[in-house]
Amino acid sequence: MKNKTFKQIPFFDLKEQYSLIKTEIKESIDKVLDSQVFILGKEVLEFETQIADYLGCDNAIGVSSGSDALLVGLMGLDIGVGDEVITTPYSFFSTAGSIARLGATPVFVDIEPRTFNMDSQLIEKAITSKTKAIMPVHLFGQVAPMDSILSIANKYNLHVIEDAAQAIGAEYKNKKAGTIGDIGCFSFYPTKNLGGMGDGGMVVTNDFELAKKIRMLRNHGHEKKYQNKFIGGNFRLDAIQAAVLKIKLKYLDKWMNLRRANAEIYRKKFIDVFGSSHLDKNINLPFEMPEAKHVYNQFVIKVLADRDQLSYQLKDIGIGTEIYYPLSLHLQECFEYLNISETAMPESKSASMQTLALPIYPELPKKSIEYIVENIGSIIFNKS
Repeated sequence: MKNKTFKQIPFFDLKEQYSLIKTEIKESIDKVLDSQVFILGKEVLEFETQIADYLGCDNAIGVSSGSDALLVGLMGLDIGVGDEVITTPYSFFSTAGSIARLGATPVFVDIEPRTFNMDSQLIEKAITSKTKAIMPVHLFGQVAPMDSILSIANKYNLHVIEDAAQAIGAEYKNKKAGTIGDIGCFSFYPTKNLGGMGDGGMVVTNDFELAKKIRMLRNHGHEKKYQNKFIGGNFRLDAIQAAVLKIKLKYLDKWMNLRRANAEIYRKKFIDVFGSSHLDKNINLPFEMPEAKHVYNQFVIKVLADRDQLSYQLKDIGIGTEIYYPLSLHLQECFEYLNISETAMPESKSASMQTLALPIYPELPKKSIEYIVENIGSIIFNKS
């Protein structure tokens, strides 16, 4: 039943975060307005430098979105018509969409059921003479098994493009997400752990020549003004977004630690409500690999009963949830031409039918987390 003493619990609350840094944000934006430099410029360059320092990589190139980061990263590696890129079917559309937009073919391998990341044991048998790259996704804030992915890539001389859109600050064996492969791609969509006030993204790499090429590609392939070395696009990061993100970057680790603390509160409360013996029969909690540092861009549970009904009932009492992703990419209408069987990716299909994301934003109070889990228990056990 709805507890009248609690207010609505949104899935994400950007207003709360903004209220804490409003003055800094406004001052930063005012500097850009006073300068009247809105495209690239000092703000973007400073933000790129700060991101490179934070991640411990050599080059960071600000771009217009996470989707464009993937696109221009693939362009930088000359991936196009006739090429194949191995990736996951359980991700946001731009993962596979960026591959297809260049005329290349996304080749899906199924996911590992505990982490929802690409199952590295399935990669090798998907490689053909046309394979040019592997694009793992560090889904929900946890890095994919990069050691095995890099081992396969090195064996077959393939590029590795990390889709780290949800994983800035995440680590794998003390290496930051996005810095492990040839290219790392980030999104600064407002609801990301590091979110702007609009679209934005970043490409990172330790390859200076590749970075130089991507910088040209993001600006129509200009080597010099009106001199185009490549056919690129308009993938530039706005100065206002860079100014906002510079402020937020200072708080990223604090927010990340609050998310991780919230995840631990969830775990303890789920055990308290369900008991260890009953929990696994009803709910699978997020699995965190011991060699990884999960940053919980989302806190995603697997509901072994009726996920949709649980989501509906939580919404009915004011608790926001989200379903990522209700239709696996290999089943999307636009990829029908790949002729992939509906049963070909059983773990991805299972995740699409059973996963449910719960609120985990940094400012979420402990009492709200406890209230959410108590209501999940009440619904599943038919308590009132």
